[in-house]
Amino acid sequence: MNGKLNIAGKSYSSRLLVGTGKYKDFAETKTAIEASGAEIITIAIRRSNIGQNPNEPSLLEILPPSKYTLLPNTAGCYTAEDAVRTLRLARELLDGHSLVKLEVLGDPQSLYPNVIETIAAAKTLVAEGFQVMVYTSDDPIVAKQLEDIGCVAIMPLASLIGSGMGILNPWNLQLIMERVQVPVIVDAGVGTASDAAIAMELGCHGVLMNTAIAAAQNPVLMASAMKKGVEAGREAFLAGRMPKKLYSASPSSPTAGIITSTRS
Repeated sequence: MNGKLNIAGKSYSSRLLVGTGKYKDFAETKTAIEASGAEIITIAIRRSNIGQNPNEPSLLEILPPSKYTLLPNTAGCYTAEDAVRTLRLARELLDGHSLVKLEVLGDPQSLYPNVIETIAAAKTLVAEGFQVMVYTSDDPIVAKQLEDIGCVAIMPLASLIGSGMGILNPWNLQLIMERVQVPVIVDAGVGTASDAAIAMELGCHGVLMNTAIAAAQNPVLMASAMKKGVEAGREAFLAGRMPKKLYSASPSSPTAGIITSTRS
């Protein structure tokens, strides 16, 4: 794994991907995203104006495609049909843009992914030339199926969307990373910078978040913290932590040659 995040043939210096929703206004959105250092930003096509409503302010006015890689997503879709239709609209609005984030939800309460509908949508989108980054469960079998379909990144949840519960099942994330060759990006459930660091320490290629930043008391400061958490976790992964040793304490300094007192 080199120093940059590689997705669909393009390299990125930042391994933090961020969403653009839930901020109090466009000014806060812009400032927080700049503080995060993110280069890839997600846009909920069903909730954000990127030109489909010409009489309303466009998100692209503050977050131009010349500066960021846009990742249109299907937030709010509950069927494969709706998700495919939404991303076709996004491609039309963005002049043929093909990199997208697919998410098909199971219900409005848990927002847990419906993997059956997700797989169906992924097959259609890949066949139509989309480069699909896909939100899914932490099931390693499903993750491998989505890679085999042709998805360019697998994005398993850490915990439920917007829950802030952090990584509940690190073992499944590791199983996914052992089985797939495309980037694995933790998506959903991150609550604070330590959660992001843990994801990166496990070896994940990146972390995507929205609520953890936007719902913080100080979103701009939290965005900066998340940037540092991702960077620290990545460095720790590359460095290789010391092994854990139960009841096997060893001094951090050598003991040979130390001066000891003697009694006569």
